[in-house]
Amino acid sequence: MRSLEQDKSDSQVRLTREFNLVLSSTLAVALVFLFVSAVFGDALVQIIEEQEQQSTTRVPVWQRNTMPYQTDGEFSIALELGPYEILPTDNEWNSTHHFVEYSLPLDEGGAAPDGAVISLAVWRPNVPDGVTVPVIAEFGPYFQEASVETPSIEVPGTWLGQMIIDQILPHGFAFAQVSVSGTGRSNHCMDLMGNAEQLGNDAAVRWLAEQNWSNGAVGMIGKSYDGSTPWQAAMFGAEHDYLKTIVPISGLIGVKELMWRNGSAEARAPIMHNGVYGSYGIDGDEEDYQNICPDYILGPGTGVAAYMFGSEVAGDYWSERYFLERVLNNYQGSVYLIQGMHDWNVDPHMAVPTMNALKDAGIDAKGLFGQWDHDYPDRPVQLDDRSEMGGRGGEAFPEMMRYDWMQDLLEWFDFYLRGVGEQPGLYIEIQSNQGSWRLENRYPPSDMTEISYDLGGIMANIGGGTTVFPDANTGPLWQSEPLTEPLYIAGIPRLHVDVTTASLGGQLYALLEDCDDSETCIHIGHAIMDLRYYAGGDEIQTWTPVLETINAKMEFMPLDAEIAAGHTLRLSLLSTGEDYLPASTSSVVFVQEGATSTLLLDTFTPEDRIYFSPPECLHERCVNSM
Repeated sequence: MRSLEQDKSDSQVRLTREFNLVLSSTLAVALVFLFVSAVFGDALVQIIEEQEQQSTTRVPVWQRNTMPYQTDGEFSIALELGPYEILPTDNEWNSTHHFVEYSLPLDEGGAAPDGAVISLAVWRPNVPDGVTVPVIAEFGPYFQEASVETPSIEVPGTWLGQMIIDQILPHGFAFAQVSVSGTGRSNHCMDLMGNAEQLGNDAAVRWLAEQNWSNGAVGMIGKSYDGSTPWQAAMFGAEHDYLKTIVPISGLIGVKELMWRNGSAEARAPIMHNGVYGSYGIDGDEEDYQNICPDYILGPGTGVAAYMFGSEVAGDYWSERYFLERVLNNYQGSVYLIQGMHDWNVDPHMAVPTMNALKDAGIDAKGLFGQWDHDYPDRPVQLDDRSEMGGRGGEAFPEMMRYDWMQDLLEWFDFYLRGVGEQPGLYIEIQSNQGSWRLENRYPPSDMTEISYDLGGIMANIGGGTTVFPDANTGPLWQSEPLTEPLYIAGIPRLHVDVTTASLGGQLYALLEDCDDSETCIHIGHAIMDLRYYAGGDEIQTWTPVLETINAKMEFMPLDAEIAAGHTLRLSLLSTGEDYLPASTSSVVFVQEGATSTLLLDTFTPEDRIYFSPPECLHERCVNSM
C-alpha cells in the first residue's frame, strides 16, 4: 500500500526528470553577483544601470530551493540588489505628503461635491533626470489612525511598506501609502468600501500615474482591508488603464461576501460598518461632521436587516460594495492573488473559485495559497504563533514559509510595471494541509474525480441520531470505514442533504474531520448554511415545514487536504459553529439519510501533479518545530 510520502516522492522524481535542465549557470551568476556587490558596492551600480533589462536570478519556482535565499530572518529578502538609493526629502522618513482633490456626487453627502481630498505619502528612488518609474501603492484605513496605533502616513508601515521601500524601490519603483476616505488625513466619510471610497481610490491611482516622475503604471498591494482596495480600483477598467497590476492579500471581492456564507451571518456582520470601522476618521476636529454620510447611517440597519430577513432589503448598499463582477467585466491588468487557506478573518472563498473566474475572463492571474491564516506568507514568528495543530495550519508549518516571496514580488512588478524580464508563470501554488506544495493551472483544478459518500451508507451513523437541535451542541455524527489508500482532496467539497424542518428556517453547520486509528481527529473543513438559502446562491427559498423535504446544497470553505490510508472521514452536523451567529429563524432540523444525502469530494492523484519544495526555513521557529 502506498503512503502519502511515497506518492509525493514519486512526483518529485518525475519533476526532476521533466525539468532536468537545471539552471546551474544562473545559480553561479547569482552567487558571483551577490559576492561582487558586497565587495565592490558602488562600482556595481553602473553595470546594473547599463544592463537593467537583463535578469540574473530568474528561476522557476521548482528550482528556487537551489538559490541562496536568506532563510533565517524575520521576513523574506529579494535576491537581487537594486542600483538606486532612496530620494532624500525634508523629513527623516524620506517621504513627501500630498492631498489629491476629487469630486463626489452630491448624494454622497459629507465633503461632496467639491471638497473631498485623499491624503497620501510617496517615496521615490533617486534616478537620473528624465528617468520615470512605476508606482507600487498600498491603500487602506489604518494610516495615522489612533484607534489602531499607527503613526503618521509619512512613516512607512512596518507590516509591508518598509520592506518594499528597502528591497523593491531600489530597482526603480516608487512607493505610496494612501488613506482611504474618512481615515487619516483624508476627509469625507468612512464609507466602508462604498462608492465614495472607490472614487477616492481611483483619483489617487490616477494622480500617481500622472506625475512627471511616473511612467504611468501603477500597481496596488495590501492585506485584509488594504487587500480589498485593489479590487475596488480594478473595477474602473479600460478608461483608467494606468492600474496595471494588483496583488490582493486576503482581500475582499465584496463586503457582504466577507460576512455571509450560504446565507449565514458572522458575529460581526450586523455591526461591520459603524461598530468595527465607525470611529475611523473621528478625531475631535471640526471636520468630524463629514462622517455623517447616508451610507454611514444606513450601514448598521442594513447589516441587521440582512441577518434578520436575508439579502438586500432596500437600496443598493451591498451591490455597491460587490467588486468582482465589475473587475471581470472591465479590468485590463493582471492579478497576483494571495490567500491563507486557514484565514479566520477573510475566508478563502474570496480567492476560490475567484482565481478561475479571473482566468476565464482572460485576465493574467497567478495564485499563492498556503495553509497560513490572516497573514503574509513570509513571517515565521507570526505563522508559527497562529498555526495550531489539529488541522488549523500546524501540520503545514514550517513548510508554509515562503522566503522566496519578496523575490517573487520583484519579478512580478518588474514584468507588469516595467516590462523587464520574462512573464511570471500564471499558475497557482497551492499547499496541502500536510505541508506539500504543488502547481495547478486552475483552482479548483478542472481534472478531478468526484467521490460520493452517502449518509447512513458509506458514512455510517455513529451517534447523535438524525436531528439537529438549535442549541448548537447536539447533532448527528457519521464516519467512513478506514481508507484503503491515501485520499487527496482539493477545492470545494459539497454536502447535499435532505432535511425537513419544524418551522420555516433553521441552520446547519457541517464539520469534516480526518481521524486516525486512535480516534484522534483533525479539522479538514467546515460549511454553514441558513436553510432559507437551501438551493444555494442568493435567492431566498420557501417550503412547507414538517411536510416538505428540501435538499440543502451546502458548500464547504475551500480546502486542500491529504488523508492517509487507514484513516477515516468523520462528518458532524450542528446548528452553528466557528464564529457564525445562530440562525435568526431558529428551527429543529430533521436529517434524512439515504442516496440523496451525500458528501461529495473532488479528488486527484499526486502522480498527475508537479510538486516542489520552497527554500528551507532555517529560522529558529522553524528549526525548533521539526
